[in-house]
Amino acid sequence: MAKKGKANIKKRMMVLYGCLLAGVAVLLLRTGYLQIIRGPGLKQAAVEQQTRDSIVSSERGTIYDRNMKVLAQSASTNMVCVVPVTIREEGNAEDVARALSEILDLSYDTVYAKTQKNSYYEIVKRRVESEQVEQIRALKLAGIRLDADTKRYYPNGTLASHVIGFTGDDNQGLWGLESVYDTVLKGTNGRIITAKSANGSDMPYEYEQYMDPVQGADLVLTIDETIQHFVEKHLETAVAETSVQQGAAAIVMNPKTGEILAMAAKPDYDLNAPMTLTDETVLAELEALEGEEYTQKYTEKLNSLWRNKAVVDTYEPGSTFKSIVAAAALEENLVSLDEGFNCGGSRTVSGTVINCHDRDGHGHQSFVQGVQNSCNPVFMEIGARLGWKNFLKYYKSFGFGETTGFELPGEAEGIFFTEENMHDLELATSSFGQGFTVTPLQMITAMSAIANGGYLMKPYIVKQINDEEGNVVEVTEPEVVRQVISEETSRNMRTILEGVVSEGGGKNAYVKGYRVAGKTGTSEKQPRGNQKYVASFLGFAPADDPQVACIVILDEPVGDYYGSMIAAPVVGRIMEDTLRYLGIERQYSEAEEAEIDVNMPDITGKTTAEAAEVLIGAGLRYHVVGEEGAAVKSQMPRAGTAVRKDSVCILYTGEVEEEKVIVPDVLGFSVADANTALANSDLNIMLRGTGRLHAEGILRSVSQEPAAGTEVAKGTVVQVEFRYTGNE
Repeated sequence: MAKKGKANIKKRMMVLYGCLLAGVAVLLLRTGYLQIIRGPGLKQAAVEQQTRDSIVSSERGTIYDRNMKVLAQSASTNMVCVVPVTIREEGNAEDVARALSEILDLSYDTVYAKTQKNSYYEIVKRRVESEQVEQIRALKLAGIRLDADTKRYYPNGTLASHVIGFTGDDNQGLWGLESVYDTVLKGTNGRIITAKSANGSDMPYEYEQYMDPVQGADLVLTIDETIQHFVEKHLETAVAETSVQQGAAAIVMNPKTGEILAMAAKPDYDLNAPMTLTDETVLAELEALEGEEYTQKYTEKLNSLWRNKAVVDTYEPGSTFKSIVAAAALEENLVSLDEGFNCGGSRTVSGTVINCHDRDGHGHQSFVQGVQNSCNPVFMEIGARLGWKNFLKYYKSFGFGETTGFELPGEAEGIFFTEENMHDLELATSSFGQGFTVTPLQMITAMSAIANGGYLMKPYIVKQINDEEGNVVEVTEPEVVRQVISEETSRNMRTILEGVVSEGGGKNAYVKGYRVAGKTGTSEKQPRGNQKYVASFLGFAPADDPQVACIVILDEPVGDYYGSMIAAPVVGRIMEDTLRYLGIERQYSEAEEAEIDVNMPDITGKTTAEAAEVLIGAGLRYHVVGEEGAAVKSQMPRAGTAVRKDSVCILYTGEVEEEKVIVPDVLGFSVADANTALANSDLNIMLRGTGRLHAEGILRSVSQEPAAGTEVAKGTVVQVEFRYTGNE
């Protein structure tokens, strides 16, 4: 019996030991689980329970133009936050939600939901204006925090909008360079870590840890703000005049380095309000929609507005591509400058009749004249001589069929024929720029190679990156991709393309005193016969030492659609403003010297005899209204007004009132006829436009200011714009 009792005790002890061991094992497993599996999460929860972690926004780097003018910068502002734990203690969630929703124009339910979160810190709204901040501060409601924040500001509004891009609510780059260089610009946010007591309130200052934010680096662009203004001003005018349906684009480049001096697309948008549509036609279209359909269409319109047409969109280059074909033929010695060609108005290729833009034909002409006349049959012959292998070689060598490596996103490659589907007909149409697509950026890069001695340069728009103290940390150097043509071919092409502007179809790009070279382009969009066109002009200047290259694209203009008529004048105006701004001296020919404007001298206070002597000496005429020999009381035009030589100055003596006349309508007139009509009304003419103003018989006026029918003082200067009326 005793033995049996001992055995039972031993069994109980074994069971107890087993239970203890099992308990220890469970504790070890539980401890291991808590330490290893859930340890990091519990540790984080403990930290969150014991500390408050606030973000201190870093200041985004500034974007400058090449002359350190600010294009984008960050300004200090505030963000409004709520502290749910405090609001629960105070029981004022409804008051907080009601007040903030009214002041910040937010949904009450949205704000109230944030006050109920199981957290210490909830952002209600960022980038709050100072007026709203003061209203919130005056409430003195517990549980509301006002923390420092930054707001992106674009001082020039729409300027270079498609290049710069914009940021989102969290200060992150969403578009353009703001997006591409987001990691460079945004910097690193700082933090304030504050210990909390058991009841959730902040501990004293000595328990607080502050980590400084790191400011983002600055971008310095190759863009010149002044040239960008020129481009956008003239492009905007062209868009209004031609009523383009699918927008417009323009680029100005330094052909020797590949630096982009200006890049614009129309329509554009305000960088300070990038989510806002302002076009009345678009808004009217959206007004008829609602719900998901409205949201989808609104987003579609925004994306269309943000597209950088100069980089992302492709088009058929038309006759501007003839400059590439001509350069290739010269480089391969397949044509000589004075070689003769004949144009009968068309050429038949593989049984298909392809017309020249001049259906009557250009007759006999040299190769140089063929380029000046933009003659399709000449270029179909040149294309045939090149053959598809050489054609494709130069197509690729000039950078087509691939992206340029430009910094902005979404760059297109363009579409071209494959070796298998490029036959005689495709070669013929390609020779005058139809049947394939390119981007404006590719075209100006290729033309720059023709202009600069034959070197294809990689285009770029970021000049350098500076740290917050202004130290340069990264510089972009000009990069030669390859040499495409020889210096001799480049020199010959510069001369030929200058002739296109001085003698050929590019006369409307002519600028008095500057040697502009270039090529017009007019391409019909697919499907053929839809009467939708792309007008373009591509040029550079001065022709003997190119400093600036420029391209303008007008997509689906209404009315006149030839590049020579509507795109060439835009390039001419951009060139004139840009070259003058860059300090490039004009070099006038003898014919141009006779057309140089003079400033009207100040002859008030002089006798009529003295005034007559001054005016005649300046090559001007005069007419006295009042007493001969008396002192001149007033004059028209006023002193300092730019006028043509042989203009008339009306001299008023005594208290005679200015005589008024009605401005005649001179639209559609030649220079001589417009001058006569205005002179007969005792008015002066000021010739405007980029056509060769001394080439009588081929220029017609397209606009006048003041408008016909306006009453003005005798002697008033009427600005009349003339253009060469030939096509291509």
